[in-house]
Amino acid sequence: MTSHYLNRKGFGWLMEVEDEDLDDERPLLEELDINCNDIYYKLRCVLFPCPQLGYQHKIVRENPDFWGPLLVVILFSLVSVYGQFRVVSWIITIWILGSLVIFVLARVLGGEVSYSQCLGVIGYSLLPLIVTATVLPVLYGLHYLCLIVQGLGIFWAAYSASSLLISDELQSKKPLLIYPVFLLYVYFFSLYTGA
Repeated sequence: MTSHYLNRKGFGWLMEVEDEDLDDERPLLEELDINCNDIYYKLRCVLFPCPQLGYQHKIVRENPDFWGPLLVVILFSLVSVYGQFRVVSWIITIWILGSLVIFVLARVLGGEVSYSQCLGVIGYSLLPLIVTATVLPVLYGLHYLCLIVQGLGIFWAAYSASSLLISDELQSKKPLLIYPVFLLYVYFFSLYTGA
């Protein structure tokens, strides 16, 4: 009855259904451009930033993706959310804006880096802070050991991000970019600890 009424008024096209060929549909992961093996390899590159281990670290910078870093940032947010739900939006905001600041600094220093590369590297490099955050509850009563572990975790994240982000043309200006990256991870970890 409704289709007959719409046809009379000239709006019959609203009720038409296209016959789509279901054979042409791609899987969801392929449709969203999510490569799980690639994300896993990049996570290993971040966790083991030393060049002696044989990982091709330039892949993280040269082949940026969005879903892997977003997964790591959300995982860090979930670790930080214990008792502090308001921190989740701050972590995502600081990830996006902090990556923008690092991008601008890298470009000013003469580096050929894109914003998506900075976003990916900064996001993936939160993984050492997640590892540190899972170790800290075990060391709850040992205040000085907790401080040492926190410092090592922040240094690990900053070293991982800087080694992935700094290319050959920025080697002479490396300390100028490592310091802001280090401060960004100090701020990330202060959102976790609440200090």
